[in-house]
Amino acid sequence: MFKAKNLSPQKLAGFTALVISAVIALGSLLVDGNWKVVLGAFVLTFLVSYYLYLYTLQNFIYRKIKLIYKFIYQTKASKREEFFHKNILPLKTIDEVSEDVEKWASQKKEELESLRRNEAFRKEFLLNLSHELKTPIFAVQGYIHTLLDGALEDPSVNKIFLKNATKNIDRLCRLIDDLDEISKLESGEMTINSETFVIQDLLKDVFDTLSLKANTKGIKFTIKKGCEAPVPVLADKEKIRQVLINLIDNSIKYGKPDGHTIASIYNMDDKRVLVEISDDGIGMSEDHLPRVFERFYRTDRARSRDIGGTGLGLAIVKHIVEAHDQSITVRSKPEVGSTFGFTMEAGKE
Repeated sequence: MFKAKNLSPQKLAGFTALVISAVIALGSLLVDGNWKVVLGAFVLTFLVSYYLYLYTLQNFIYRKIKLIYKFIYQTKASKREEFFHKNILPLKTIDEVSEDVEKWASQKKEELESLRRNEAFRKEFLLNLSHELKTPIFAVQGYIHTLLDGALEDPSVNKIFLKNATKNIDRLCRLIDDLDEISKLESGEMTINSETFVIQDLLKDVFDTLSLKANTKGIKFTIKKGCEAPVPVLADKEKIRQVLINLIDNSIKYGKPDGHTIASIYNMDDKRVLVEISDDGIGMSEDHLPRVFERFYRTDRARSRDIGGTGLGLAIVKHIVEAHDQSITVRSKPEVGSTFGFTMEAGKE
């Protein structure tokens, strides 16, 4: 079906001129009947109408369209853009211009939605950061004021208050260290020094490091049967040690007494190795899983804060894994347990 709105300015001007010329030629034929006069009137009318209509389109309508494009791109026109405005833009149909504007509007809508999400995330982050900082600061402030008000002379409480103040100062230092580390990871300042090592050996080292903490809850560390054979990986050993310490430490914190923490290692292909840390602890509901790697996100704020930690451990883990160009996932179910899995590049034996 013929649609005038899909025509370029040249075609639209030509079509309009043809209609006008045909009407004038038909009128001349009826009035005069001389074919030469009719033909001359047709040609003259067509040329005048075509160029007049084309001039009107390009200098009035497309001037407005040019302003729209300038508004869309919001930049001072370069030589390439001037060429586009003078030579390419006039050839575009109204539908093409409309599509460009719709794409621009859709892009701006997505940008606005992204800004809103980032703004909401920023507000939540600042709120959480403020709360995490205030808790140990106010605790230290309370203990020190109490000591200065006379408790310092009371031997039954002065050492207890000082120890509690020290614990909160240590927590504040850990929080600042974790924030500093996340900042370095996000800015790319922290380099990855890859080396080949056996992942089972590193797991055993981390198990030994955290064994005393695990023993207080009767939690046992094991490597899953069938996963004992040495698997070499290529990664930053100390960074992966930090990942494993965070994940295994969490399995202790949220594990049930006399429970188990199991490490599994799988050769996914010749290029990647999957490491999973599983526990049989309290677990998490499904609605929490998409957010567990966010900074300061806690599934149960009161219980998590009592257990300890800065709320940044999993965020750091995610950044370290992604700095290796790898991925990390989580599976969990309340009262069943959680499994965190991350990939690493396979090393050569």
